[in-house]
Amino acid sequence: MNPESANYESETIKFMQKNIKINLLTLGCPKNRVDSENILGLLAEKGFSFTARPEEAEVIIVNTCSFIADAKEESIGEILKLAQYKKNASCQVLLVAGCLPARYKAELMAEIPEIDAIITPGNIKDVVSVVLQSLQGKKIICVKNNNSIFDNPLPRVITGSVHSVYIKIADGCNHNCTFCIIPQLRGRYKSRPLEEIIDEAQQLVLQGAREINLIAQDTSFYGMDLYGQKKLPLLLKKLCKIPDIKWLRILYAHPLHVDQELLKCLAEEEKVCSYLDIPLQHVAPEILKEMGRGGSRVEDFLDKCREIVPDIVLRSTFIVGFPGEKRRYFHQLMAFFEKYNLERVGVFTYSPEEGTKAAQKISQLPGRLKKYRYHQAMSFLKESSCTNNKKLLGKCFDVMVDKFCQKDYYSGRYFGQAPEVDGKVYFKSEQQLLPGEIIEVKITAVASYDLLGERT
Repeated sequence: MNPESANYESETIKFMQKNIKINLLTLGCPKNRVDSENILGLLAEKGFSFTARPEEAEVIIVNTCSFIADAKEESIGEILKLAQYKKNASCQVLLVAGCLPARYKAELMAEIPEIDAIITPGNIKDVVSVVLQSLQGKKIICVKNNNSIFDNPLPRVITGSVHSVYIKIADGCNHNCTFCIIPQLRGRYKSRPLEEIIDEAQQLVLQGAREINLIAQDTSFYGMDLYGQKKLPLLLKKLCKIPDIKWLRILYAHPLHVDQELLKCLAEEEKVCSYLDIPLQHVAPEILKEMGRGGSRVEDFLDKCREIVPDIVLRSTFIVGFPGEKRRYFHQLMAFFEKYNLERVGVFTYSPEEGTKAAQKISQLPGRLKKYRYHQAMSFLKESSCTNNKKLLGKCFDVMVDKFCQKDYYSGRYFGQAPEVDGKVYFKSEQQLLPGEIIEVKITAVASYDLLGERT
């Protein structure tokens, strides 16, 4: 053991004895949540304890998002709020992690002096060292190779529901969408070894996981960098062999890489939910070209999905107000919504992000027009969601129990509802149920996004 590592271990033991408490706030998407759970796992291995109350913590960590302007504003607001605990509570270290410091490391350290350390997504494995050095009074900026996150398996402390968990199968992105900053923050696409993912899934099952949600910037590209071919179907089939896994779900796919083999897997494998989360962004070819989104017509792609997987539930997101989005292009998008009636749709107002090609375009739309189109789209989609839900009246579904609500009422989801982002099924059961159980529920009433049912 060299002197540096000996000192590191000595300081670790010292802080273990002092029982340093960590408070961690996660902002953004499930990919960020997994990063946070890895951060907690690494710190737990060294004896740190955790608290949900920031006023009790000696170390506060904010895992930030900066995908769009609203996310940046939320992240900065939370950092400033938590910085107050350095003045009037026990906080000794404020550490900022995630995508925001990957973009603005110098600005953050200069403008918010309460920040003691920053760490970017690819350097999570260094978090223990960063925390220890910060506790010794050092200012730390850890922004090395942003592709190193999968060099070795990282421990995890699950922060959400134990029965429904996320597994990150890759990080980074090779696409060149003109509106997106993610490749600059997360680096090029890097898949995890297949065996490592299987091992993690088995460990999560031992902890109680029954639903595995696979995530990445583009899950459908999984394996291309590591094996020279797409391996998501093979991964799904191997995961299906783990006995206690009940549901497998694919989130964040890309239409360029969703092929017949993957769709057949959704159709044929009983444990793989007939559910696909696939951000399409727009439908007008002219806008898709400006966005840097290649591939065939969106309509042809969706027709293929529904032909091969007749009961598929499709979730997608779209951007309105993109530079150059003429009225006819927006009307084309609205006509698409009416014709294809996707089950789950989210809409975002275009946000010009520094460092992207789209932000430099001269054909920017006025903010008022973007907001108008957003509200017009969301108003229609809310009614469309309710119409889709009414088609489920009288049908029976296997529902995974999520939690007890009150009296004899529980909430759960059927295969067409992903955790956190979609609606829920609320139902009554006089028999006590546990999260992760699957029971049959008949749908008896609907709302815009949620379903009400009774146990059969």
